[in-house]
Amino acid sequence: MSANRRSFLLIGAALAASITLAGCGGGTPAGDGVSSSGTIAVVASTNVYGDIAKSIGGDHVDVHTIISDPNADPHGYEANAQDKLAVSKAQIGIENGGGYDDFFTQLAKGQLESAEVINVSTLSGLDTAADFNEHVWYSLPTMVKLADDLAARFSAELPAQSAAFTQQADAFKVQIGAMSSRLAALKTKHNGAGAAVTEPVPLYLLAEAGLVNKTPEKFTSAVENGADVPASTLTEVLGVMDSGTIAVLAYNTQTQSPQTEKVKTAALNAGVPVVDFAETLPADTSYLAWMLGNVSNLEQGLNAAAGK
Repeated sequence: MSANRRSFLLIGAALAASITLAGCGGGTPAGDGVSSSGTIAVVASTNVYGDIAKSIGGDHVDVHTIISDPNADPHGYEANAQDKLAVSKAQIGIENGGGYDDFFTQLAKGQLESAEVINVSTLSGLDTAADFNEHVWYSLPTMVKLADDLAARFSAELPAQSAAFTQQADAFKVQIGAMSSRLAALKTKHNGAGAAVTEPVPLYLLAEAGLVNKTPEKFTSAVENGADVPASTLTEVLGVMDSGTIAVLAYNTQTQSPQTEKVKTAALNAGVPVVDFAETLPADTSYLAWMLGNVSNLEQGLNAAAGK
């Protein structure tokens, strides 16, 4: 619990001993950061992490997701009063980090101690130096680490529910493990095969399947930053599509442009399967179902490439 919230609770107790201030959603604190309803207040920067927190915490967590709109851009998001209130009441915060959701760092400042915030990029153990791919929710091993971290934090807040948190984390990890096994099978068949992407979003998943990114960095950087791709770079990418070295094109459906459409057309004309990926969790879909669909689509694309 942050110093600001401790002070707030102490002032409230001094003013009215019979009233204790809400720790979560207007409830009455029953201990260290837990409301009388037995729930832990969690605030997540995006619906990906909100969904995962709910999968591990179940009915014992009250999750506020800041960005749930699939079309919202975390890089330029501006927090509102509701977001600020949710952060002020939270016991645990989850941010992607890596420069993806910097708005969360600003929101949490003075409200959550650094130890109360999970920075998933840092948790990943991946190299976060220059050219870091911040889309770490496509790294299945990182999501295993997140599940364990959440189970441990939730258990510290609600020790009586520790077994439930561990069980739910284990169930989550079983499904992640099943997907990783399918990716390992793809790696056995396609290790070293070339892949192209319109944006680096799914690169961790592709690498786990043994694929090697052959896309010029200038192209993906321009698309990711919403800039025009230099004509020479576009020509280079179109040549890559026709080179016979690409097993699959991973196409980000949320950053379509005339230039990415040209690349997609070139891939289809060259007989390169196109697999659609998205950056954000689709509405009414769980993280696990979403990733399972991505793995299945990748399997279909690579099988089609192998059979052509």
